[in-house]
Amino acid sequence: MTGKLVSPWRLHIELLDVRPSVWRRLLVPAGITLPPLHRVFQVVLGWSNSHLHEFIINGERYADPDLEWKDELQQRDERRVRLEAALGGESRTFEYVYDFGDDWRHAVVVEDRYLQPRAPFAPFCLAGENACPPEDIGGPPGYVQFLAEGVGGLDPTRFDLGAVNRALARVMV
Repeated sequence: MTGKLVSPWRLHIELLDVRPSVWRRLLVPAGITLPPLHRVFQVVLGWSNSHLHEFIINGERYADPDLEWKDELQQRDERRVRLEAALGGESRTFEYVYDFGDDWRHAVVVEDRYLQPRAPFAPFCLAGENACPPEDIGGPPGYVQFLAEGVGGLDPTRFDLGAVNRALARVMV
C-alpha cells in the first residue's frame, strides 16, 4: 500500500452484563468516522448488523439517521463524525449500544492514541475472548437463560481471531 502514514488507535471493546466476558482489542485508523467504526464493531463481535445502534460519547448520542425515531431518540447524525472529534481532547471512553430491543451495551476504551504511524491499513483485531451471544434472545437476561438451557450448540468460550481478521479485511473504512 502507498500513501501517507496513518496513526492507529488501539481500542478495547467489552460487551457488558454477560458472562463469560466478551471483549476484543483492535486497531483502527485514527481518523475513522463512526459508520465504519460501527461496521468494525459488528464484525469483531460477530453481530449481524440487523438492528439499530448508537454511540454515546461525551453525553451525545450518535446514530445513523432514522426519521421514524429521530425526535424520540434525540440522536445526532453519525455519518460525518470522526471518533477523535466526538471524543474531544482527553476523553478516552464511550459506549456503543446495539439492538435497542435486546439492549446490548458495550464499553469502549481508547487504550492508546499514540502508536507508531504506519502505511494505510485495514482495521485489525489483536485479541479477544469468548463468543458473542446470539441475536434476538432477549439481551443479557435471555443469554443467561440460553446458556442454562444449553440449546443452540453455541460454545460461549469460542473465539476465532483468524476468522475475525479475514472478515475485517473486507471492511471499508
